[in-house]
Amino acid sequence: MNTTNNNWPIDRQKMIIFGAGKIGRSFIGQLFGCAGYSVIFVDIDQKMVDLLNEKKAYRVIIKGDKESEILVPNVEAISSFDTAKVAQNIADAGILAVSVGKNALAKVAPVIAAGLQIRYSQHPDSPLDIILAENMRDAAGFLKEKLIGNLPCDYPINELVGLVETSIGKMVPIIPVSELEKDPLVVFAEPYNTLIVDRKGFKAPIPEVKGLAPKENIKAWVDRKAFIHNLGHATAAYYGYYKHPEARYMYEILDDPEVLGFTRKTMLQSAEMLQFAYPNDFSLADLSDHVDDLLYRFRNRALKDTIFRVGQDLVRKLGSDDRFMGAIHLARKVGMAHDRIIHAMAYGFYFGAKDELSKQPIADAELVESIATDFKSTLTEKLGFDALEDLPTIKQLKKYYDQIELKLQPTIK
Repeated sequence: MNTTNNNWPIDRQKMIIFGAGKIGRSFIGQLFGCAGYSVIFVDIDQKMVDLLNEKKAYRVIIKGDKESEILVPNVEAISSFDTAKVAQNIADAGILAVSVGKNALAKVAPVIAAGLQIRYSQHPDSPLDIILAENMRDAAGFLKEKLIGNLPCDYPINELVGLVETSIGKMVPIIPVSELEKDPLVVFAEPYNTLIVDRKGFKAPIPEVKGLAPKENIKAWVDRKAFIHNLGHATAAYYGYYKHPEARYMYEILDDPEVLGFTRKTMLQSAEMLQFAYPNDFSLADLSDHVDDLLYRFRNRALKDTIFRVGQDLVRKLGSDDRFMGAIHLARKVGMAHDRIIHAMAYGFYFGAKDELSKQPIADAELVESIATDFKSTLTEKLGFDALEDLPTIKQLKKYYDQIELKLQPTIK
């Protein structure tokens, strides 16, 4: 790659964001764009890229007790396929963020590595921090491994690359097709606007951006998000769908005191486990307050978050390292009760909510059918359970699964 004529200075107020999706635009882009940064999105969707370059701004509609609007200015976009342009922009950016999902994270690593090499040749003493706006545990370790595989052996990654894990707590619903037809760039979001970041992950000074909340032990906060927020949200969706398969929105099912109570008790069991695992980071009172605040947010009527959005993608959400099994593994490790978590997870095996076009993801439907046909093999082969270490959990899940099946069968007179 010829870069001899492109030795531009570092622009500390320029942010590159991989992923112009809902979190990239409504949260990361919004925080930094409104703080005076120029924001350049990198995305695979050419229509999105063209629109962002044409409009130079987009709207975030805040859905809460009172609706408000945020206009994010000074925006550009680059196609993911224009790797040379992406790499050069990485070379002189002030900060970078990724919000693409675990599968795509591995795919963007090569172009990030290319940009880091150009940056090293032009600005050898200028580290680049990468905010990992991903809903996954150990995102830093995952991306570091992928970057190392694409960088020269002598590249000083530990000195020049800050891998900043986050806890993404903002809820962003699916935008209705009717709204996207009026404005393809608009995104809806809840009022919550705090981005929890790993203080220790930064190599450069932490940006002075309103909404950033640096934490010393990010692992505890990532687990809090996964095992209380994500777990509780999915619990409500799965049990709520079982009780009210005709319902569409999260607030509808949580208006049922039984669904609300079941969800709260499950979240509190996870909270007790987390407090025991991280006694220096959380008190049980703080976590209990967090549970109640989340349940209030889950019931946001204006947001119109759908049961489908919250529950779909079963292979990931019921997988061996996600919200339910991650919490179960941690609970087993610290010797804490987790029966309510297992019970809640079992309802996910019956989840069949559909989107606004009355469609269910093929992978979700296939998983539910496979579980009904061969329970244990599906858990080990498709969801990644360990046939030996997870055997007690598999047996408990099967017990709850069979109990749910009996309740679903019509009464025989």
